[in-house]
Amino acid sequence: MSATTDDNAGLLNALVGDGQPLLSLTGLLLIGFGLFALFLSLTGQFLPHDVAFLGMTAEQLCAVNDCRIVHFMFHDRVSFGGTLIAIGTLYLWMAAFPLRQGQAWAWWLFAVSGALGFASFLLYLGYGYLDMWHGVGTLVMLPCFGVGLLRSYFAVKGPVTPRSLLHTAESVQWFSAYGVGRGLLLVTAGCLVLGGLIIMSVGVTRVFVPEDLQYMGLTAEQLQAINPHLVPLIAHDRAGFGGGLCCCGVTMGFCIWCGRPSRSLWQALLLTGAAGFGTAIGVHPAIGYTTFSHLAPAYLGAAMFTAGIVLTFRRMSRPSAAETACAERG
Repeated sequence: MSATTDDNAGLLNALVGDGQPLLSLTGLLLIGFGLFALFLSLTGQFLPHDVAFLGMTAEQLCAVNDCRIVHFMFHDRVSFGGTLIAIGTLYLWMAAFPLRQGQAWAWWLFAVSGALGFASFLLYLGYGYLDMWHGVGTLVMLPCFGVGLLRSYFAVKGPVTPRSLLHTAESVQWFSAYGVGRGLLLVTAGCLVLGGLIIMSVGVTRVFVPEDLQYMGLTAEQLQAINPHLVPLIAHDRAGFGGGLCCCGVTMGFCIWCGRPSRSLWQALLLTGAAGFGTAIGVHPAIGYTTFSHLAPAYLGAAMFTAGIVLTFRRMSRPSAAETACAERG
């Protein structure tokens, strides 16, 4: 993809370019939304539409049952914020490297990942709470993402077919240190997809697992009695987190499978794992929700991810001369 701009081109056309700037902007918006979710949770605030829907502020709800309900809600929102930051980080890497080099798999991964992410908004049909701010955020990003995807399609080199996602970037000796590390990262991504699907299904059906109710010290019926809008709001947070987690797993998995080993990819994966696992695990001791059976999948995922990152560092931080030349040619 050319970095030069025709001086006679219109301003909008120059800013949009080949679509890569808009897809990068989508990644930045996701990171911004994720940081905003973390900020609100750390300051103990609900969004205005949450307060309007519940008819209660966070402070008022915090007076119930030692603030366990509010802490539980914030733990979902912190995890969701970390997931958005993780996806945004991968989007920035994809736009800056493989897509800029015209690699078809990166375009298809944007398309598949974006479809999953935007479609997860429709999960509100299962729990009955239409989050207007979530809807506005989706509507802000959708044109940016859609136009960026359309423009970048015409700049991709070679046939743009979904089968490009099936081709791995390299032949790997799976029993080598790097091969084991790469395998662990791929398994971690698959577990994220599975975990996201499970959380989505729980969010739109029974909403809680037994450990959740044990932590809050209340039954679902008691929560409903406290406020009839409370369970739908919590279900919205759970389903949104599940959708984000599934999208993150898909994006991470194909970046590992299709992406050439490079220092930039390793760094993007490190930041992705730090944001995702760091928030999802770190928030639990902060609120006193430390049930081991609940956290065991996250601990296992973090351990696999950490081992994978360590084992792939040497290989990915020092690609061969042939790979470097290939990457420069795009």
